[in-house]
Amino acid sequence: MSPWERPALTYPPQPPPQQSPGSYPQAPGPYPQGPGPYAQTPGPYPQAPGPYAQAPAPYAQAPGPYPQAPGPHAPGSAWPPPQQPYDGGMPMGAMPMGGVPAGCQLCGASPAAPVSVRGHQGMLVIMRFLRRQGTFCRTCALAVFRDMQADTMIQGWWGPLSVLITPFTLLVNLGSLSGIKRIPEPVTAGWRPPLDPGRPVFRRPAGLLALVPLTGLALLVLAVPILMLIGLVAGPSGSDGTSSHPTLKVGSCALNNDDWPHQDLAPVSCDSALAQLRVTDPGTGSCPSGDYLAYPEYSSSGDKTLCLHPLK
Repeated sequence: MSPWERPALTYPPQPPPQQSPGSYPQAPGPYPQGPGPYAQTPGPYPQAPGPYAQAPAPYAQAPGPYPQAPGPHAPGSAWPPPQQPYDGGMPMGAMPMGGVPAGCQLCGASPAAPVSVRGHQGMLVIMRFLRRQGTFCRTCALAVFRDMQADTMIQGWWGPLSVLITPFTLLVNLGSLSGIKRIPEPVTAGWRPPLDPGRPVFRRPAGLLALVPLTGLALLVLAVPILMLIGLVAGPSGSDGTSSHPTLKVGSCALNNDDWPHQDLAPVSCDSALAQLRVTDPGTGSCPSGDYLAYPEYSSSGDKTLCLHPLK
């Protein structure tokens, strides 16, 4: 054996390393590993649990003061939830978002409803159309109506067209008043006192002054059909059923109280100095030259033409 050749060194087999508690076993690799040259001695202190172990909470959570309602998709619960009425009796679905009933925009009281009141102002040549609308409670809506109605009764007549527009505006507001009376009395107070409705319209000075044009307009409206009815009943005849024109007889004399060709004939005696015309019958022919033709209304039958011969 040459001095450069030495026998291979051999080592006794080593036991596998001990694993401390809390560590994770290592999966075998793709190649088997031989025993290490050194044995691992156990440490002087025990190893703590792994980093993923969760320590218990130091404090227990107390239950909440109010029980939590089940969610919309909790098993066994109805969806959508039933509507709950509020103090005013209105279902929750009719309230605005948040479950608060609609309040008056002037005082905040509820219940309230949309209200629209109109007004008119005439100014000789020009005019103004006024309108007040919003969500009001019964008290504030009545105050707005009475103020607008009273102002229109004073300021709405001063113009040729305003005389006709003002009565229609007052009538439209009466329809709004019927809707205001259907609003329930406030059950929830607002952040400020409601408006003062004051006295009714016709107990105010404006209402008393407005009675003058309103009475005249009512009489004018009533007078037109009354006069038309009287004219249809009376007709062209007088109270005794005879014609309103005097009747001229053939051979009598007449007087024209108007200028020709207009006729306002009246019978007079032929011996009188006022006699101007003598009444003649044209027969089947026509009146002689120079004579006048009397209107048929002056004949006894009402449809016959008579001749009028001048006496002077």
